[in-house]
Amino acid sequence: MESKKLEALLMSVDLGSFTKAAEVLGYTQSGLTHMMNSLEKEVGFTLLERGRSGVRLTEEGERIAPAVREFLQANARLDSVIEQVASSRTEIIRVSAYASIAMHWLPGIIQRFREECPDVDVDIRMADHVDVPYELLAQGKMDAILVSPQDEGQYEWVHLADDPMFAVLPKDFDTQGMTAFPLAAFEARDFIMPSQGFDKDIMRIFNRIGVKPHILPTWVDDPTVISMVSHGLGVSMMTELTVRGRTDGVKLLPVEPASSRELGLAVRSLDAASDGLRHFIDCTKRVVAEMQP
Repeated sequence: MESKKLEALLMSVDLGSFTKAAEVLGYTQSGLTHMMNSLEKEVGFTLLERGRSGVRLTEEGERIAPAVREFLQANARLDSVIEQVASSRTEIIRVSAYASIAMHWLPGIIQRFREECPDVDVDIRMADHVDVPYELLAQGKMDAILVSPQDEGQYEWVHLADDPMFAVLPKDFDTQGMTAFPLAAFEARDFIMPSQGFDKDIMRIFNRIGVKPHILPTWVDDPTVISMVSHGLGVSMMTELTVRGRTDGVKLLPVEPASSRELGLAVRSLDAASDGLRHFIDCTKRVVAEMQP
């Protein structure tokens, strides 16, 4: 039984959609559907219930899911050992991070870590969906993930920094001299939501104060959100790290009350972390602290 089919099964269930899972894994939707049909034929019973609300495990699927996760974790550990044996280095640390973190934090972190631990390599995977790093961590495919905290899964958390939120407005938006944009001003306003699951961090803020913007039905990446705002199609809200270096054509104002997205590092177990991973965590904390204003 191919591990890729089992990975696709769990990704489909965790994201609740063949369409989303196919986008994350790089398959076509029809290709992923065919893969799941083939897997069900192999095992001899139905694993997934398919409906308008998405996909979920059948009762039989629920029974085998824990064993599937254990198999994938063992498979990932085997791959890691093989990589270590084949490499001249003594250890490989596998890290997944949101795109904004990978762009602005990881280069400095990796540079410092290589200086301090030249015999330990770092394998980096950038994530375009908020759920992907957690899925990889749960499967044992990542040793550490640089993310915002989510409810999914069991992990230990290391706080790194708070990433402040900014209102993203068209260049000609009349701010009437405001130095900060009230969150209440988003009420009923056309709002372009960053996709790939990052709406979770934003909706926590809106729900906390009871604001309901008019969220436009889009599924686009961050640069496209900024471009749409610059063309007057709506407003948005993003973190400083997300908009850094992408401010052409838009106006940014910090929101009030001040709000932020917490960023940190998650691992399955700090106690079980290798010496190399412990040093990577320490290095990350020091480098990120130095980057803060």
